[in-house]
Amino acid sequence: MAIKRIDHIAIVVEDIEQPLGFWKDALGLELTHVEQVPSQESIVAFLPSGESEIELVKPTSPTSGVAKYLAKRGPGMHHICFEVDDIQATLARLKERGIELINETPTIGTGGKKIAFIHPRSTSGVLVELYELTPEEPVRRSQSLDELRRRLVAEGQAALAGVMGFWQALWEGNDKKRDPVEPKNP
Repeated sequence: MAIKRIDHIAIVVEDIEQPLGFWKDALGLELTHVEQVPSQESIVAFLPSGESEIELVKPTSPTSGVAKYLAKRGPGMHHICFEVDDIQATLARLKERGIELINETPTIGTGGKKIAFIHPRSTSGVLVELYELTPEEPVRRSQSLDELRRRLVAEGQAALAGVMGFWQALWEGNDKKRDPVEPKNP
């Protein structure tokens, strides 16, 4: 079982924008992307710091595990994640040692990573995530960034069309004021 590094620390938030005032604006961490994670019913904002990341996790459903955690404990640190070489072997070794696992087999997480969680009862109260990088992760991250770019371009074009429509209506309104139509005499 080889722990390679701390991959990320996840922080549960009620809103993504407000915490960015601290993590991005005050500390100067760069927001690299925001990803919707349907399997976890959440939206995650990624802020790298050296070899690790801070992940701001916002629930998208009131029934999700993250929403229940937020309702019970409020915003704050949710879990710490370690990158491992071989998640299957790591889980087997932990199980042999009597460690309580939430996931006995890995699932697929953000970016295509294989992930599994260790129950806080076995870790002195800390939810621990393990992940193994897969070949699909760079491809999925690239696809996620491409989708974000497409959405930004489409939203920018819609905003521009709205502004242009506003200016055109304003301009036409000013033209009518300058050249009033003469009333017809009976």
